Amino acid sequence: MDTTPPGSGPVSAERLADLAAASRILYDHGVVDGFGHASMRHPENPELFLMSRSLAPALVTPKDIVEYDLDSQPCSADAPRGFIERFLHGEIYRARPDVNAIVHSHSPSVIPFSLVATPMRAMFHNSAFLAEEVPVFDIAQEFGATDMLVCDCAKGQALARTLGKRNVALMRAHGSVACGPTLEIAVFRAIYTEVNARIQHWTNGLAPDGKIAALTPEEGELADEPNRTAGMRAWDLWRIEAREKYGW
Repeated sequence: MDTTPPGSGPVSAERLADLAAASRILYDHGVVDGFGHASMRHPENPELFLMSRSLAPALVTPKDIVEYDLDSQPCSADAPRGFIERFLHGEIYRARPDVNAIVHSHSPSVIPFSLVATPMRAMFHNSAFLAEEVPVFDIAQEFGATDMLVCDCAKGQALARTLGKRNVALMRAHGSVACGPTLEIAVFRAIYTEVNARIQHWTNGLAPDGKIAALTPEEGELADEPNRTAGMRAWDLWRIEAREKYGW
């Protein structure tokens, strides 16, 4: 069966299936529910990206993948309706040539850190990518009172500026974005951002004095390097589980 979306060019059916599976993996791990989305830069054209049509993540199939340009406009005139927040993907890809995949989620343990002064910190080695800094994007600072959605290029650009060179940014009263050089790493980071948030909530309860021996930025940089390889072990497990469930 040909699962290549119109106009996508030489994207393999296997890679499209991986992107669809990413949405379902994120759902299985409680990172997304009826909302949230994952995207991947086009493997042959860095000025394009791929993501599902507007659909609950647990329902995404390879046939639902749509191709977009960096203005977050579909490349096909008859493309199905897309996510209103696709602009955050397009503008991060435009600003960050090193990013090849993005996950946007509203994972519940993460959101509290977007609302308080307590910063998210890297609690263990699997979340080493959080050790440098996790900035918080406050949409109200530039746009005043809004519906909290990154629904156009200007808001996507503002989020990309807040993200800067980091791997993860929180979105006040909304959720977060996690980025990676590959789809597999972006999914790993999105899942372990949620895990890290749960661990930090527990740790805060054990440390009323606020003294927590989280990873330093140097430790985070050193630990993140092997994680980029070792993290594939987790992806391989998750991908096999998805393939057994869905047949692709």
